[in-house]
Amino acid sequence: MDNRAPLVTTGKIERLIFRIRGQNVMLSTHLAELYEVEPRTLVQAVKRNIDRFPEDFMFQLTDKEFEDLKSQIVIPSWGPGHTVT
Repeated sequence: MDNRAPLVTTGKIERLIFRIRGQNVMLSTHLAELYEVEPRTLVQAVKRNIDRFPEDFMFQLTDKEFEDLKSQIVIPSWGPGHTVT
């Protein structure tokens, strides 16, 4: 039996899920962190293989959604243009 702790806990993943437009979503920056890649690398990989994902797999936040989310979780270092998956 493997007694090692998981690399990512369920609690951490749950804290990275947000409700936007009536859907549970994760920000591309958070998903990239979980996969230990740069966010732009993750987004590029998805775009290169877009036919493998459902049509609603990702969308761009509006400015208002971005501001609302940013104020909700207080992360001032973000820039515009975040993708949610």
